Amino acid sequence: MSQPVPFPIRTQCPPGACICNRDQLLDDPQADLRILRLTREEEKKLIARIENIASYAELKNIEERMQAMLGMILRITPSVHGVRTVRGFSIQLVQRPGLCKKTRQAIPAAIRRCLENNPDIVYAILNAHDLLGDSAAGTSSGP
Repeated sequence: MSQPVPFPIRTQCPPGACICNRDQLLDDPQADLRILRLTREEEKKLIARIENIASYAELKNIEERMQAMLGMILRITPSVHGVRTVRGFSIQLVQRPGLCKKTRQAIPAAIRRCLENNPDIVYAILNAHDLLGDSAAGTSSGP
């Protein structure tokens, strides 16, 4: 028997279209149901907000809020082989029960669009992973 939920939750995906295990999550009395708060309407709002991010600090804030409010863990990592375009980043939501397949694809796609429009955020991510070599920026190779 599914546990009663005191807030609106995401509707069930069509059978065979998703492997989010929504029903198993609802059947587990110890389960973390925060992810189910992300209804389709709320997901659209989140994606619009992500696409309008203007700074690295704002991206980190959204990332922290997604984890705190929904239990979603976002990972953005540059390739060890270098980043020439935004495609050089691995952007993933850690899979967990209740996280819809479409959401796992839509949020990274929105972040990628945000990064394409904001190269300063790309540089900040690279700098956070020490791939720009800021430690060498203050050195000179004078005579």
